[in-house]
Amino acid sequence: MNSPFAETILNGSLLLAVPVALLAGLVSFLSPCVLPLVPGYLGYVTGLTGVDLQKQRRGRMLAGIGLFVLGFSVIFVLLGGAFGQLGTLLTGPQNAWITQVLGILVILMGIVFMGGFAWLQRDAKIHAKPPAGLWGAPLLGLTFGLGWAPCIGPTYSAVQLLSLSGGSSATKGALLAFVYSLGLGIPFLLIALAVRRGMGVMSFFRTHRLAIQRFGGGILILLGILMATGVWGTWVTELQYWFQTDVKLPI
Repeated sequence: MNSPFAETILNGSLLLAVPVALLAGLVSFLSPCVLPLVPGYLGYVTGLTGVDLQKQRRGRMLAGIGLFVLGFSVIFVLLGGAFGQLGTLLTGPQNAWITQVLGILVILMGIVFMGGFAWLQRDAKIHAKPPAGLWGAPLLGLTFGLGWAPCIGPTYSAVQLLSLSGGSSATKGALLAFVYSLGLGIPFLLIALAVRRGMGVMSFFRTHRLAIQRFGGGILILLGILMATGVWGTWVTELQYWFQTDVKLPI
């Protein structure tokens, strides 16, 4: 394999981490920090009233939400790339113990997601409000991505900690951040496509928000245990060996 990008894509740790990052983004969307605010985001980024939202002006809603998602995706991907580049200084065969430390941190992020550590349950946001409507939508996305919320921060942090397992690079960190952004952003777009039906689905998840928090936190804790005990590393090695021996890429 002479392509650095191909090597990154077929990296064993990345192949395992991508579905985890996608699930983490979806869980973040369904969390109590985001889901109840979706109608407000819809109205703010489109500049529409509640009546107009019910009339399902899909073109304007898709444009507004798309720009909003683009805003926070840019922030997440840039941070992910920077974190991945920084991680190249920390990872390597001689630093295998770092994965165990990262696993412990992921466990802590899972506990935070479930409501633990009260001092991390406070939102830290940029309070400057961009103008409502399409012009302000990407700016709102940027401020959304730059803040800390006890449901988004832990999941995104866990994804980036996971990017350090099995070797790190700016490409790997950015790619996992992009996948996380897809998991968080696609539900926004789906609701914008079908507002009335989407609001009904949202009410179901709001009713079961505690179960979602426990599920999301449990996934992070399980992931952290796998990393801390070395099981994750074993899976990464076996998967990478399988691809190196069975998958042939064109040069």
